[in-house]
Amino acid sequence: MSDLNKVNGEEIMEKYEKESRTRKFGNRYLNRLIYVLCLAFTIYHLAYASGIRLLQMVNIKHHAIHVGLVLVLGFALYPAFSKSSRKKISWYDWIFVALCAAMPVYVFVRYPVFISTGFSGETVDIIMGTLLILLVMECSRRISGPALSILSAIFLVYALFGRSFPGIFRHRGYSWHRVVTYLTTDIYGIYGSSVKVSATYIVLFIIFGDVMNKCGMGQFFNDIANALAGHTKGGPAKVAVLASGFLGSINGSAVANVVTTGAFTIPLMKKTGYSKEFAGAVEATASVGGQLLPPIMGAAAFVMAETLGVKYGVIIRAAVLPALIYYLGIILQVQMRAEKDGLSGLPKDQMPKVLQVMKERGHLLIPIAFLLYMLIFSGKTVLFSAFWTIVVTILVAELRPISRMSLKDIGDAFVSGAKSTVSVAIACACVGIIVGVCGLTGFALNVAHAIINIGQYAVPGSAAASLFLTLLFTMVTCMILGMGLPSIPSYLITATIAAPALVELGQAEIAAHMFCFYFAMFANLTPPVALAAFAAAGLSGGSPMKTGWQSVKLALAGFIVPFMFVYNPQLLLENVTLASGIQVIATSCVGVFLIAVAVEGYLKGRLNIILRVVAAVGALLLIDGGGRTDFLGLLCLAVVLGGQIMKVRAVASKENRAAA
Repeated sequence: MSDLNKVNGEEIMEKYEKESRTRKFGNRYLNRLIYVLCLAFTIYHLAYASGIRLLQMVNIKHHAIHVGLVLVLGFALYPAFSKSSRKKISWYDWIFVALCAAMPVYVFVRYPVFISTGFSGETVDIIMGTLLILLVMECSRRISGPALSILSAIFLVYALFGRSFPGIFRHRGYSWHRVVTYLTTDIYGIYGSSVKVSATYIVLFIIFGDVMNKCGMGQFFNDIANALAGHTKGGPAKVAVLASGFLGSINGSAVANVVTTGAFTIPLMKKTGYSKEFAGAVEATASVGGQLLPPIMGAAAFVMAETLGVKYGVIIRAAVLPALIYYLGIILQVQMRAEKDGLSGLPKDQMPKVLQVMKERGHLLIPIAFLLYMLIFSGKTVLFSAFWTIVVTILVAELRPISRMSLKDIGDAFVSGAKSTVSVAIACACVGIIVGVCGLTGFALNVAHAIINIGQYAVPGSAAASLFLTLLFTMVTCMILGMGLPSIPSYLITATIAAPALVELGQAEIAAHMFCFYFAMFANLTPPVALAAFAAAGLSGGSPMKTGWQSVKLALAGFIVPFMFVYNPQLLLENVTLASGIQVIATSCVGVFLIAVAVEGYLKGRLNIILRVVAAVGALLLIDGGGRTDFLGLLCLAVVLGGQIMKVRAVASKENRAAA
């Protein structure tokens, strides 16, 4: 990547991803201090994951250290306001840093009292707990913007004044003493499940992603995608889809993925004839989809496994088909757009060769294979597996000069991983306030009942219509809650608030959580807050809003797939036989094909409006896994194919007569 592209990428990251707007210190001693703090942060988490007995401790202590460290880094790296100095740490931020550093010390000192008093809390606990809540909310405001902090504040008000809320949202109300004690001196609030996934899975897989990037995994994905698809019709767009999907599964950040791979792919897409908006949309949809793609899913697979209390392999098995169908939908639209506009690929002689790419960097696949072995076959914990995968990555990188890292490179990767963790970890801590209040007040169950009741009252007596409306309301809730938030915290909120509604209607927990996860991710694509699409527009020079809506069209299969696996759980490979598995794969692929045909209006020739509508209806019919709807969907496919064959033959006959 050229220096100009690097600068442009940094500007776009800072514009569309608030988490990138860190201080750039002018003082070399401050730079060294932050470098050492970040290095210490990473080394601590690696040492903890390695199983060193000296560092094994109860969860609340480890979580307190984790939150304390990220708060220290958060206040040191992020200025209070956009106009604040980014060259130095303000005097009041030094006070915040000192208070944050005191928080884990306080937990260690007071822990025996917490245990002996049953977490009842004394005055000092209320003071320190209140400070912790305020520090977390302020740090979240600086890093991710005000939305999450405001939402947390609303939930705190709800916890305090529940008696004043109407209807099913009314609860007994709790004193500030009780709320603070629950949220800060036990494992149900800030130090609860959301921070647990941050302090274990997320931090390690972010570090893993940064180490992989440092040794050249991003370039490997880009080269192998070019070798496989660069020369085909619409080749650069297919390269963007493949490279962004591979990289996105590891790094877990849609905007960062857009900037990293888009700097290469978007100019090539524009060069071969794709419009600015379409080029940006391809990159955005592929980057967001990386978080849906096994084996890592941007650490979501491990977070979901922890939340549901199931093995990692269960999540991967459930996620693989929906993710592949999502990418199939994008590839089909890219192919049809290329055929419709007469676009070609890149010269084959200018593309890298698969064997050459594998010879140079193929060894970088070893750590991923090792990770899968450790997670699925070894019986070891995710934490232990992640630690050894990072170690193996560093060792494997030494096998070839092209990927070899110096000690400074490794240190830089560790520091980058620590900085990348800060934004997600702070968001998780702030989400802990929301999740804690939901647990204290029963808010999540109340919302579930409200969503279900709305669906039932809207269509009384119809269970199918009620389920469909409940799914729609859940989808909207997830996308609103997911606007502008990092992917994992977004999933944690939506899983807490929206998933219980689907479970109460009899849906499998894994289907409900996967449904929420998909739509929390798609908030990155959907205007008005489509951060991934807007970042891609910044690279392509296209209209941000047009790029966002084009992204929605490209990801349309992804919007339909969650409904498909709710109505047909076999798509998640749940209780599936070989015959039914083949059927669900075939009908799903046909459905996605019909979606692409309807959206692009092309199938070896332009479709008239009637055939486009028939294609859309056929795709919707194939959502339900029933035999009758599948038959009708396939009948729609036959009508579309027959109509197009007749049209193509008629055009060819007319051209032949004209030529004669």
